[in-house]
Amino acid sequence: MTTLNAAPVAPLLDQLFREAKASSPLSSPAMAALSSQERGRLLRSRTDYREFYGHLKDFPLAVSRETGLLLYMLARSIGARHIVEFGTSFGISTLHLASALRDNGGGQLITSEFEPSKVIRAREHLAAGGLLDLVDIREGDALQTLARDLPDSVDLLLLDGAKALYGDVLDLVEHRLRPGALIVADNADFNPDYLTRMRAPEGGYLSVPFGEDVELSMRAV
Repeated sequence: MTTLNAAPVAPLLDQLFREAKASSPLSSPAMAALSSQERGRLLRSRTDYREFYGHLKDFPLAVSRETGLLLYMLARSIGARHIVEFGTSFGISTLHLASALRDNGGGQLITSEFEPSKVIRAREHLAAGGLLDLVDIREGDALQTLARDLPDSVDLLLLDGAKALYGDVLDLVEHRLRPGALIVADNADFNPDYLTRMRAPEGGYLSVPFGEDVELSMRAV
């Protein structure tokens, strides 16, 4: 039995995934008014992302069940003790990663979220799952919150916030990624420059698309 598939985490995740499935961002009037082309542009924008994600503050924007399980398995398999997450949202991915830390014997997960209402929800969910003691939730722009007080060695980095900032957040954490550290980028197809960087032979990473939504990379040097 693992923390992930036992109470209180397992029933909590079941509830959160049900709520996420029933909650479509397209039901937001602001999102419904945008064409698919405009939504794609905003997802790729380096300047309009705050406004775009502000319209989605009431939606979980959750990873899939499969991606959540993948995160847990990766963190467990490398014995992760220090994890950094960009994009907490309601804390579904955070619950998976913190569960892995618990089962690895402890550690610290630093996660960043700029929407205050989501920070409150995530903190409540982590407390309900008995995992809040492992998590440092930093409210604000990740380009500021993740620019300080990171562990000397990071085992795993999850990128699941504003897609246009994946490269910028990686820049903040990169020098702390240990050899063999894993980087998981959700919906990385919205940032072609990030994919080019991670897949470049001389870039210091090994990288491969995983499933439909994830780019899985390993720090090779």
